[in-house]
Amino acid sequence: MNKFMIDNISCVIIVKNAAHTLKNTLDSLSSFSDVVLYDNGSSDGTIEIINSYKNTNLIQGDFLGFGPTKNKAASYAKNSWVLSLDADEVLSNEFIKNLKNINLEDNSVYSILRQNYYKDKQIKHCWGNDIIIRVFNRDKTSFTNSKVHEQVIEDNFKTQLITGSVKHYPYNTISDFITKLDRYSTIFAEDNVGKKKSSPSKAIFNGIFSFIKTYFLKKGFLDGYAGLIIAFSHMATNFYKYIKLYELNKS
Repeated sequence: MNKFMIDNISCVIIVKNAAHTLKNTLDSLSSFSDVVLYDNGSSDGTIEIINSYKNTNLIQGDFLGFGPTKNKAASYAKNSWVLSLDADEVLSNEFIKNLKNINLEDNSVYSILRQNYYKDKQIKHCWGNDIIIRVFNRDKTSFTNSKVHEQVIEDNFKTQLITGSVKHYPYNTISDFITKLDRYSTIFAEDNVGKKKSSPSKAIFNGIFSFIKTYFLKKGFLDGYAGLIIAFSHMATNFYKYIKLYELNKS
């Protein structure tokens, strides 16, 4: 293990069937001595990829929703400081260099700049860039227990940006959009049954507004063909979120 290894921060990833993106992710994590991967039922070669890296620690368990699962995965980290990453994200060399040199403070959480891609095309309008908190001390804070749209609890913490980009490749085919919209809409409905009201008209209006917002208000049309796919996917996701919730509330 060379002197440039990151020994004080564990990278933690939850994963399922990410064989087409995971290798690039793990290649970018060669500087980390502890990479925890919490797998919840992969069947596509993901586990074989994980086991081919010497710095990985494979944990297998159930998916409990994104927030609870990320918190459970973080409990297996060797270090208190955690970098939470997705299995379709790739760290830049600049980010790793700055992460190595940062003096971590217990009263702080740390954000990253994430650039979003469809295949190899950067999406600058539909999604744009995100600044999201991903580095935190698990003894001081954690993810919320939300099953979707989870985030690190930042109340009473100072937020500092670690410069350098993280590239995000969430979709490689149109089928990926279909698979994920079904999964996310189901989780949303199950998490909100009995808590939120819904109706067919609400599902329709939410879907239409989502398309208008993504394609026109955010200028998704400037992203070309990819912008149309993303806008339509947002429309379908929101429609199915509320129509599934409507059915669950009725039953």
